[in-house]
Amino acid sequence: MLDALVQGGSLASDLVARTSNTLVVQEIVRLSLSPAFLLAAIGAVMNVMMARVIWVADRIERLEARIAAGEALERRRELRVLHRRRRLAQRAVMLSTAAALTICVVIALLFVSAFITPQIGTLTALAWIATMALLIGGLVLFVAETLVAARGHRAHEAGEDTGAGQPD
Repeated sequence: MLDALVQGGSLASDLVARTSNTLVVQEIVRLSLSPAFLLAAIGAVMNVMMARVIWVADRIERLEARIAAGEALERRRELRVLHRRRRLAQRAVMLSTAAALTICVVIALLFVSAFITPQIGTLTALAWIATMALLIGGLVLFVAETLVAARGHRAHEAGEDTGAGQPD
């Protein structure tokens, strides 16, 4: 098969020549490990974020059903806080997903760079910077969501919520 690629044309032979050196491929794999570990970490954080989004969405559904039934009208303030938390958490997930996608682009660019003559280091660096910016944005929104949750919990415990003594 390699013979067919080499005889097929200059592009194929150039590609085979550039990647035939095991050390070059090993170096590319080594360079891609850091972004791959970052991708795994982003996935773990997103798992936590999604668990919070699901919990908040479920709580919103339960409260809206109770309010619609006229049982928990005093919980409207909590509902507003939950809607804010959901919005923050969803945005955090979206930015983290975008960060995961751009880190995949970084890994792809690292491998593509071995196959092409033009230098794409600047493009790879820009993709890495975009990944970091998106990840920072997602984490900031996640922190904001947890702060809103903590603030709401403190208000609930202090009895500021008129329904503080009622079971859910």
